[in-house]
Amino acid sequence: MVASIEPTLVSEDEEEEEYKLIEKTKEEDHDFDSLPPWGNILVKQDCDFELKSGSQPLAVSKKLKMVVDGEIRVHFLEERNEEILSRRVLMLSRSNKVRSALEIYESMKFSGLRPSVHACNSLLSCLLRNELLDDALRVFVFMRTNEITSSHSYSLILKAIANVQGFDSALNMFVEFGGYSRAKKDFDVLVYNTMISVCGRVNNWIEAEKIWRSLQENGYVGTQVTYSLLVCIFVRCNQNELALDAYYEMIQNGLKPGDDIMQAVIGLCTKEGKWDLALNLFQCMLDGRLKPNQICCNALINSLGKAGKVKLAFKVYATMKSLGHTPDTYTWNALLNALYKANQHADALRLFESLKREQNSQLNIHLYNTALMSCQKLGLWEKALQLLWQMGASGLLVSTPSYNLVISACEVARKPKVALQVYEHMVHQKCTPDTFTHLALIRGCIWGSLWAEVDEILKIVAPDASLYNAVIQGMCLRGKFKSAKKLYMRMREIHFKPDGKTRALMLQSFHKDST
Repeated sequence: MVASIEPTLVSEDEEEEEYKLIEKTKEEDHDFDSLPPWGNILVKQDCDFELKSGSQPLAVSKKLKMVVDGEIRVHFLEERNEEILSRRVLMLSRSNKVRSALEIYESMKFSGLRPSVHACNSLLSCLLRNELLDDALRVFVFMRTNEITSSHSYSLILKAIANVQGFDSALNMFVEFGGYSRAKKDFDVLVYNTMISVCGRVNNWIEAEKIWRSLQENGYVGTQVTYSLLVCIFVRCNQNELALDAYYEMIQNGLKPGDDIMQAVIGLCTKEGKWDLALNLFQCMLDGRLKPNQICCNALINSLGKAGKVKLAFKVYATMKSLGHTPDTYTWNALLNALYKANQHADALRLFESLKREQNSQLNIHLYNTALMSCQKLGLWEKALQLLWQMGASGLLVSTPSYNLVISACEVARKPKVALQVYEHMVHQKCTPDTFTHLALIRGCIWGSLWAEVDEILKIVAPDASLYNAVIQGMCLRGKFKSAKKLYMRMREIHFKPDGKTRALMLQSFHKDST
């Protein structure tokens, strides 16, 4: 599971500046509502304009859409100080007073006064919070025309376009702003972060990488948010090499990854089989007093188990418990598989019995099957039968693979008659046998010289080349060459292709007959 990270669109400095301006405005004793209106002059559009985005232009409405009834009016401004008026716009916008903020903004424009970039950005935020995208675009175009935009302005608009019109429209607008070009632009890494975040929402890793490369080519250095977004997107899209590249660049730029990034990178390392790198990152998290989550611990245990590093797997398990995580079925299955991969089958069965005594409620079909695999390797047919009955008694639905493992354990122990009984019980329980079932049963019957049972199995099952190959090879190894030749001829008559071992054994038998 990979976290989804949204970039912070307003910098701390800008937030602090806005709050200072608001507090300063509160101290001023200007009653704007008492200002006499400049007649009943209504807001008129300075010019018609449109901002293209995607295949369809974003036409801005000629009448302001308001959350309150009535037209927006401009007022005669006794106060002519742009800084003071901008503070009022800022305060009203932050208070979500859309109508009042717009009236001051339009009155300033009508009077030839220019609001500050902070005021315009706050007004943009206010309009977008109230889903007034067209009016926000009108303000944004005014800002661009008067060259008072900031990265925050672009980020607000791009994010709003993505929310309302989708990813393609936002991407096209970003391109029109010169996002992929090397020309001088009036935005910085914050805008790139916004677009990478937009790409992440639709899991478009191709455009995310392209924006990342453009950021590099334009001389910007990624932030903590940049690399967090990139790593999470690439991991979700299974682009593990790109995720590692982003992680290494983050480290190279002197940035310290958080626990979400570390866990995501550990997860992709385990998928790639890079258990040593995953273990190093895990230790780095512990050294940095970060707490790996349970999913991260389980993935690392599983990866170490697959690599045959049993001691390390159990060491991570001990660390996991010390972190306060409660082992779950995934943890136990990873540990059992680690023991099985290391050929420690007896230890795997001991661990399973311990779980059965202490964690019986967590036992599932996967844990039982792992224990049955160990029984198969050791030829413990009685233990396998016991586990099979316990599975049924506990209410678990016993599947074909479970029966196959028990039959295989009987084959290893040279108990073909017991295997036949398990097979009959399997059919009685309406569990459908597969090719592996019949192969294990045939091999067991051959070594037990139960030839009548072998013939019966071949008669009742659908013709299968692998079954004929197994029977012919078993007959040859048991010295029944005449029977093997008859079955071989029958096999060729029904157009089944013998495998290499069957052909070699038949050639040897023909050579013996000729000599």
